[in-house]
Amino acid sequence: MSDDEPSLGFDPAPQKRAGEPAAYRVLARKYRPSDFTGLVGQEALVKTLSNAFATGRIAHAFMLTGVRGVGKTTTARIIARALNCIGPDGKRKEPTIHPCGVCEPCVAIAESRHVDVLEMDAASNNGVEEVRQIIDSVRYAPASARYKVYILDEVHMLSKPAFNAILKTLEEPPPHVKFIFATTEIRKVPVTILSRCQRFDLRRIETAELAGLLSSIADKEGVKIASDALALVAR
Repeated sequence: MSDDEPSLGFDPAPQKRAGEPAAYRVLARKYRPSDFTGLVGQEALVKTLSNAFATGRIAHAFMLTGVRGVGKTTTARIIARALNCIGPDGKRKEPTIHPCGVCEPCVAIAESRHVDVLEMDAASNNGVEEVRQIIDSVRYAPASARYKVYILDEVHMLSKPAFNAILKTLEEPPPHVKFIFATTEIRKVPVTILSRCQRFDLRRIETAELAGLLSSIADKEGVKIASDALALVAR
């Protein structure tokens, strides 16, 4: 990174000295899905997107809705990788439902440092000025990615003027831009916005299915947990 390049708020990871224990990783991050095969319980979404990618009919805007913690942001990042993956050899020309996870775009998006993938929390950036900054930037082609991807979390928190400002762009989106909106309160999103998005309702994972997933993680971590305890945690 050059002296003039912004750090994006990340500091270089300190070098681990010999003999030091490995740094602890929060399990929720360690086992966060990185591709569609890891999205447990969202079969309808995966099937619909698979068909869209296979036919080349990918929506210009997606609306992900569901309760907090169901995986909306994780899903949005997977979609962003799928749209921009170039494969391990760098030769992939089209979006893929199976992002490789190792090419530069996949890695950069996973680390939240890709210049063409912008994540914005609409709860704290809900004014028309913030949206106008997005509108101004969509005119320009991606710096390195296949698509510019804008991920707006808690989109229902946008002000009415902000929604009105972004509506025109959704009506006539540039071909190199994709929007991914996420919300826990779909009823607060204007119908004019919803009608221009492909909507996915992410469902809660069934208790038995979640218990099975937790059991698999426990096995990988070398931890023994009683089945009734797993069922209790999964509730």
